[in-house]
Amino acid sequence: MFAGHLGELSLSGASVAASFANVTGFSVLLGMGSALDTFCGQSYGARQYDMLGTHTQRAIIVLLITGVPLAFVLAFTGQILIALGQNPEISSEAGLYAQWLIPGLFAYGLLQCLTRFLQTQNVVQILVVCSGLTFLLHIMLCWFLVQTFGLGHKGAALATSISYWFNVALLAIYVKVSEAGRRSWHGWSRDALKLNDVKVYLKLAIPSTFMTCLEYWAFEMVVLLAGFLPDPKLETSILSISLNTMWMVYTIPSGLSNAISIRVSNELGAGNPQAARLSVYISGIMCLTEGLFIAIITVLVRDIWGYLYSSEKKVVKYVSMMMPILATSDFMDGIQCTLSGAARGCGWQKICSVINLFAYYAIGLPSAVTFAFVLKIGGKGLWLGIICAMAVQIFALVVMMLRTSWDEEAEKAQARVQFSDGSITSA
Repeated sequence: MFAGHLGELSLSGASVAASFANVTGFSVLLGMGSALDTFCGQSYGARQYDMLGTHTQRAIIVLLITGVPLAFVLAFTGQILIALGQNPEISSEAGLYAQWLIPGLFAYGLLQCLTRFLQTQNVVQILVVCSGLTFLLHIMLCWFLVQTFGLGHKGAALATSISYWFNVALLAIYVKVSEAGRRSWHGWSRDALKLNDVKVYLKLAIPSTFMTCLEYWAFEMVVLLAGFLPDPKLETSILSISLNTMWMVYTIPSGLSNAISIRVSNELGAGNPQAARLSVYISGIMCLTEGLFIAIITVLVRDIWGYLYSSEKKVVKYVSMMMPILATSDFMDGIQCTLSGAARGCGWQKICSVINLFAYYAIGLPSAVTFAFVLKIGGKGLWLGIICAMAVQIFALVVMMLRTSWDEEAEKAQARVQFSDGSITSA
């Protein structure tokens, strides 16, 4: 938002950089960290409390190592975008922005691990408090770095990095002093470095990464595709605003997704298949209600929302035209988030990655290209393609849920948390 008021070029550069960073860095760490939803959630349900700390430590090591090559990619964002045929001016601005995001990349990986370590133990309130404090700090940092110190859009990126590290520090302190931390984290363990167990973690973390990234990449790719439309600065800005708005709204269904993932994994780990099944049905009702509410709000604010990002009339008008389409995707995203969360709780990351691959890359992106470039609908067409992908994704996940034998899933979860000589037995 702060970058948007610096001008169209700054907004476009920051938007493309944020999209590129999400595609090549942050979404990868998010996906790899989400494997803890299954490991920690089912271990907690089975009362294997010691293993929560070990799983989390293993994830921290894996994510920090993974972050190194990802940081190199971000360092050369500008050159990569130019090589991909993006506008040189926008690419140059994006490259500067991405470089200032690099410190935050490693903090983001740590944040994913600590968040899931606490969430799977049903420790939620402190996460809300820490996120709220971080948000307030981020707003102040953006104001001072962008406006007062005149760092421009680079200041917004630096504010993001500092905010991530601040959040990590708060959670680390809580883990150190809280009951949940004392119960499940007994210092660093050599078990976290056992090669066989690292392989077991990667067997679930890699599909988790693809499950997450295939979806995230598709959303971000529509922003990059907007750079090839007739008015790339305007189209890129609008698609980035749309994506930013969707991610902002996404925090609500994402919370439901995390909640159902934890509940399902806890219940399956505890050997309560019918409770897991009931949790999925209840969350389905909640996500439908939430999605409808968000969609209505999105439509109601369509004429004023653009002013949060830009004071240029053509940007505000275009955003107003996009909002009804965004309302539809927000509603559908709430449904797929909840279903995907239940799937993570069951450990279905492999099959879900296949579903996402088909939905977004065989259906969604080809539809987006057809709408935008063949039918000449522009940026609105790109987003309509994403909606087509969501429809396919939701249909496949619903079919999976209806055909699930929850008793069998409970048996698989029990097998996953069994240990032999300190090693995990893979389900």
